[in-house]
Amino acid sequence: MDNSEPIVVLMTSASADEAGRIAEMLVEKRLAACVQILPEMRSIYLWKGEIARDQELLLLAKTVRSNFAALEREVRAVHSYQTPEIVAVTMTEVSFDYLNWLRLELG
Repeated sequence: MDNSEPIVVLMTSASADEAGRIAEMLVEKRLAACVQILPEMRSIYLWKGEIARDQELLLLAKTVRSNFAALEREVRAVHSYQTPEIVAVTMTEVSFDYLNWLRLELG
C-alpha cells in the first residue's frame, strides 16, 4: 500500500460548531489539506439494537493514507460521539494538479 495514496475521509457530526472545530483542527495540524462540511442531513441507523434518527452534518477530509491513523486519533479525542463515523475511501482517479496540491499542502 502506498502511504502517499490520496484518500477522502468521511465523518459525521451532530452540530455545525463541532464540524467546524474538527475541520479547522485537521487543516491546522496538516492532517487534511481540505475539509468540506456538507449541510444537515437526516441519518437513520442502528445503535445498540434500536433504530436511531438524527440530524447530522457530513465532513469530507482530503488527505493521504499515511495521515489516517493520526486523523482518526485526533477526531476521536474531540468528537462528541461515543463511536464517531470515520471512514476512508481511496481516490481512484485524481487530477494531476489537485494531487500535487494535496501532497504539497500535507508536507
